Amino acid sequence: MTAAQALPGNPNLDRASSAGGRAIVHRTHGNTHGPITRLVSPSDLGEFLKPFIFLDLNSFSPGLGSQGFAMHPHSGIATLTFVMTGNLRYEDTTGKKGVLPAGGVEWMRSGNGVWHIGAPVGDLQMSGFQLWVALPPSEENAHAESLYLAPSDVPHEGPARALLGSYGKAHSPIPAPSGMNYLAVRLKDGERWRYTPPAGHTVAWLAVSAGRLDVNGMVGTGELAVFEESEQAIDFVAHGDTSFVLGSAVKHPHDLVMGYYSVHTSKTALALGEAEIQRIGAELRRDKRIG
Repeated sequence: MTAAQALPGNPNLDRASSAGGRAIVHRTHGNTHGPITRLVSPSDLGEFLKPFIFLDLNSFSPGLGSQGFAMHPHSGIATLTFVMTGNLRYEDTTGKKGVLPAGGVEWMRSGNGVWHIGAPVGDLQMSGFQLWVALPPSEENAHAESLYLAPSDVPHEGPARALLGSYGKAHSPIPAPSGMNYLAVRLKDGERWRYTPPAGHTVAWLAVSAGRLDVNGMVGTGELAVFEESEQAIDFVAHGDTSFVLGSAVKHPHDLVMGYYSVHTSKTALALGEAEIQRIGAELRRDKRIG
């Protein structure tokens, strides 16, 4: 039984008492392969956290040059890469390319199909989170678009930076589908913080990249915690200087129909996206940009 299958109504879950706040119903350290730790996939926790359907925590050692993610395709989703340390080289088939420093954000709405690359550059450890967001039918086969934000372009309020959506007066400039927030948060040792999700945001989770959080149960470095579905606020206490990402959203109401690099809401939409991926791939092979 997968972690996702165990979630609904299982009395044996690692559940904190909801008397002191919103309960944790599942926690995981994911699966690590080399520099990549996969915390969420569309076929497991993504079914319960949608529109958040995929999350990797990446950590590439310095001096590895081209190691990273070679040119590869997507359709039906949007990806958001948040660079925590180091520098990320990017290029995509919308024609954009460059380097994102620590604190920068890459937003790629793949829509009907796109190819892109991401790789560490320089002599610094490159680490970050990559998130996949399921798109609604109105966007899943739209034209591809990308947006790259320098650290100074990511708005913040208090300890939270708004990567997607809004927190207080901080409104992300990224044109993400409505009904979702994705925040990067830093708390000092002993600092307390409360997150009150917007109305309808019954989906909520967090992933810790450094330190530990007491959040109606202790969550440590490299761990992802899933909260019960409700609109209740979440209270945090940092144990050590702590950094983490937090997602909340209105539940994505559509099915997840999966291809190898794609996730759509129907087989028809998936077929359209995969056809566009193949078309772009043929152009890239003709131009000898991929093998």
